[in-house]
Amino acid sequence: MNYIEHIGIAVKDLDEANKIYKAILGSENYKTETVESEGVDTSFFKIGESKIELLAATRQDSPIAKFIEKRGEGVHHIAFNVSNITSEIERLKKEGFVLLNDFPKEGADNKLVAFMHPKSATGVLVELCQEKPV
Repeated sequence: MNYIEHIGIAVKDLDEANKIYKAILGSENYKTETVESEGVDTSFFKIGESKIELLAATRQDSPIAKFIEKRGEGVHHIAFNVSNITSEIERLKKEGFVLLNDFPKEGADNKLVAFMHPKSATGVLVELCQEKPV
């Protein structure tokens, strides 16, 4: 694990959340993106070396919609940058952690991603992120 890549925050209304985080951080978001496979619209803010990722559901059966229904808006996950996501998945499995993805998948912001089950990490959904190879 290299550093905290971003903190994901589940929101009901992306436009309203963008206004709130623009006021908090004093800067505009630098990117919005839809991830169809996850049923989510994302918005990214840069803060120092890390980012804030706002996530809003685009359909009722998406993981974000289910999260908000169960827990309300708030911190959804913490993402760590890794150099080799496949090796990191294997390392964590050998350590006994339960991963939700056996293989990396495409995520937002030009990343390959994989998630660790929250029950393996004191109730926190952990995301592994690696820049997509060029």
